[in-house]
Amino acid sequence: MKHTRMTYNALPCLALLASAFPLTALAQTDAVDSVVINGKRSPYGTLAVAGATKTDALPRDLPQSVRTLGNDLLEDAGVTSLAGALELASGIARQSDLGGLWDSYAMRGFTGDPNFGSDYMVNGFSSSRGYNGMRDVAGTQAIEILKGPASALYGRGEPGGTVNILTKKPRFAPQYGVDVALASHATRRVAADLTGPVSDSVAYRLNVAHQDGGSFRETVQVERSYAAPSFLWLAGPDTTVTYEIEATRQRAPFDRGIPAIGMQLGAVPVERFLGEPGDGRTTVRSTGHQVFVQHVLAEGWSLQGGASWRNSALDGYSSEANDLLADGRTLRRQRRHRDFSAEDRSARLELLGTVSTAGVRHALLLGVDGYRFDDRRIQLRRNPSAAYPYAIDLFAPVYGAMAAPLALSIDTNEAQRAHALYLQDQVTLAPRWKALVGLRHDRYRQTVANYRTGAVNHQALGATSPRAGLVWQPTDTLALYASTAKGFRPNSGIGIDNTGFPAEDSRSHEIGAKLDVPGGVSGTLAVYRIEKGNVLTTNPVNTDYALPAGEVASRGVELDVAGELRRGLRLSAAYAYTDARVTHGDNTIRTGSRFPNVPRQSANVLLVAGDARASIGAGIHYVGERFGDVAASSDFRLPAYTTARLLAAWMPQPRWRLALNVDNLFDRRYYASSYSRLWVAPGSTRTLTATASLRF
Repeated sequence: MKHTRMTYNALPCLALLASAFPLTALAQTDAVDSVVINGKRSPYGTLAVAGATKTDALPRDLPQSVRTLGNDLLEDAGVTSLAGALELASGIARQSDLGGLWDSYAMRGFTGDPNFGSDYMVNGFSSSRGYNGMRDVAGTQAIEILKGPASALYGRGEPGGTVNILTKKPRFAPQYGVDVALASHATRRVAADLTGPVSDSVAYRLNVAHQDGGSFRETVQVERSYAAPSFLWLAGPDTTVTYEIEATRQRAPFDRGIPAIGMQLGAVPVERFLGEPGDGRTTVRSTGHQVFVQHVLAEGWSLQGGASWRNSALDGYSSEANDLLADGRTLRRQRRHRDFSAEDRSARLELLGTVSTAGVRHALLLGVDGYRFDDRRIQLRRNPSAAYPYAIDLFAPVYGAMAAPLALSIDTNEAQRAHALYLQDQVTLAPRWKALVGLRHDRYRQTVANYRTGAVNHQALGATSPRAGLVWQPTDTLALYASTAKGFRPNSGIGIDNTGFPAEDSRSHEIGAKLDVPGGVSGTLAVYRIEKGNVLTTNPVNTDYALPAGEVASRGVELDVAGELRRGLRLSAAYAYTDARVTHGDNTIRTGSRFPNVPRQSANVLLVAGDARASIGAGIHYVGERFGDVAASSDFRLPAYTTARLLAAWMPQPRWRLALNVDNLFDRRYYASSYSRLWVAPGSTRTLTATASLRF
């Protein structure tokens, strides 16, 4: 067999590699199939989930709802962005995305830091702190959606869940691929995926993508670039080293969307851009490095550790709606210039092993981790005035208005320092009974210096996060589970009075059932309730600052189904009922208010028929009515909508694949998210994408 050193001597390391990077990602290496796979994997299914436990765990053994979006599903759906991928799962709702600059979503009603977009990880390392733009999936092998709090394992985080992105890994068997796509609005995209050996012990992988073109929004031009080289080194029979780089750049106009007139949407065309083309494009840059080492100590015991460093920045001018005059057509605007930068460094070290006592098997994990995060923000801003109204007509826009000179509004530097110790035990109590317990203790320090006012705020906290769950498997295909957990999340930023905020704390309870038919359909039904305190929202008096919203809660039901209904017929479906409300508010954040941009009902279905040679499919995406004001102080609502998609693929030769996707088939006008009545982000009009792929 070719590459015998990898196939045999490296087997322990490759098995261990799955504890940091799941098997769906490692399936790119030559030897993985001989390491793990027992039984038939169904399309759109998953073999193992690493992010939930940092070990090689099967979904049916976990006391939580987990959905993995594999590369086969992403390719069928024609997905190129993280935002598009997450629409395939249950309980995830789009949030205001800071003028289209980054990914922002809520899971089970809870979103991330409003200053940075939503939380996500890359290969188990937090990668959303800072300014990282809209994430491309060119280098993505799979996306794990881990429902419920993960604080017992990862520390700070949202109780609704987290996303773990698994990157494509180097392989020793050479493989090369190129994708070229043309889409509506003169959009062009090219992507390449190259992998192979450098030597007998080193393999490489290079994923690159570049996309540029117009938009359904008038005058808006967008450019995004992604490059991700990575290396795998078999340093010895028991040691494996991986090193990965991700570099991204995004250039796009800052676009707050369109306003509602009164409480009504629809009068202003969804294509209308109400910023200022002369502002140019806002640039977002991010460069990240990851190194990870695994070493087998003895039979059943291993050591793994790694580090991540990410540098990011955001810079550009914007013109944003400020207020709508009584005539219902004159929109006054504010102007800003943002110059933000951040540096995020983190590391972890973990010991894994298995022991058996009195017929009970324990899979143990003991770890320590820490991070240092520095965030520098400088913003200039000017609101409209009588002398400088900086206005635009909603129905007959004329660009080129003059704004007043900008003045300094934000000049801060925030430093976060944290470290933690954590322990996890996956217990096999009996062949059909399994348990998962974990405990983590974090220490956290935060310093925020406001150079504009001279104020400096310090705070420190400690948090202990336990979780416990039980799984009963009455049959080989059915599992019932229950779990409970506590979590926390430090609050970033300062209030208008230059004071910091205590950390959020949360409590979560979940019960559910899982069905897993080998080679067929898998599904999860989950019922949950989450309570969270010390929640922040943006201060409507001055959106440069935050204020506490009090206590919130979310309860709901979720259903995810994926797999093969019969030979050649693949299904991905999801449904969520989410009741997320403020349970204790004030005059600004009203008690009983529903969370903004979170629908009570949402669902999606994708059905694809065919085989590797040719396929055709269709999908429907439904989002119910949502409240549209982050201040939750009005009854402004976004209407429900349903969009449809068609997709088709054909392989005229084994190396060629041609695909055609039509999104928003019926050209439905809809509104994807909003921040307020003045800042509403419309959804895209009908989009056609034709892609030609070559593999060799």
